[in-house]
Amino acid sequence: MKKKVLIVEDDPHIRLGLIDALEGEGYEVVQTSNGGEALPLLKQHRPDLMILDVMLPGKSGFDICREGRAAGLGVPILMLTAKGQELDKVLGLELGADDYVTKPFGLRELLARVHALLRRSGAGPAGAAPSTPNRIAFGEVEIDVAAMRGSRAGEKFDLTSRELKVLALLYRRAGEAVSRTQLLDEIWGIEYYGTTRTLDQVILRLRQKIEGSPGECRHLLTVHGVGYRLETG
Repeated sequence: MKKKVLIVEDDPHIRLGLIDALEGEGYEVVQTSNGGEALPLLKQHRPDLMILDVMLPGKSGFDICREGRAAGLGVPILMLTAKGQELDKVLGLELGADDYVTKPFGLRELLARVHALLRRSGAGPAGAAPSTPNRIAFGEVEIDVAAMRGSRAGEKFDLTSRELKVLALLYRRAGEAVSRTQLLDEIWGIEYYGTTRTLDQVILRLRQKIEGSPGECRHLLTVHGVGYRLETG
């Protein structure tokens, strides 16, 4: 089955070039030039990856990224940023983008990043590691890994791909302190250039979902100076 890529880019030359390159690699492509159409297309087509420009008519790439992650859409996002706009790169990653390419870019580099993101996200159910069980359960929390959905004391919630990967890694090593560096390397990959704040934001969102009160953490604990530990008892 062909992998499907959604392109959200308003520059017609870049957009058509991306379409030709991706279709030439065997991908199915859905595309739009308007940011306001991105989320409806995501929900309709359920692509395997989205290539997202920052500056768009209708809705910015930042807003699309933020709203998509808030809605629980775990699709890998490759963000296109302007040359020299370091803040755009960091903000995009902190809002949930998985990687970025700076304009102008070479198609070989972009395709390599697309392949890498799809390879990581396709490792198992919902992009989780192969050894991740179909169900994660501890305390009042139950997670259906394949559905990327969970509940705590009967209250349901959705998980993004990245939230699920972080939780699954910590679950596999329950009771152990896992460093921020280990989490970033294994979940974001060695090419990640952002800050640990990105990981901390994912942890914050997880706590809001799995803890009765995020201010009184019982399961997802901070190990000061190291990283995080999951207690399942």
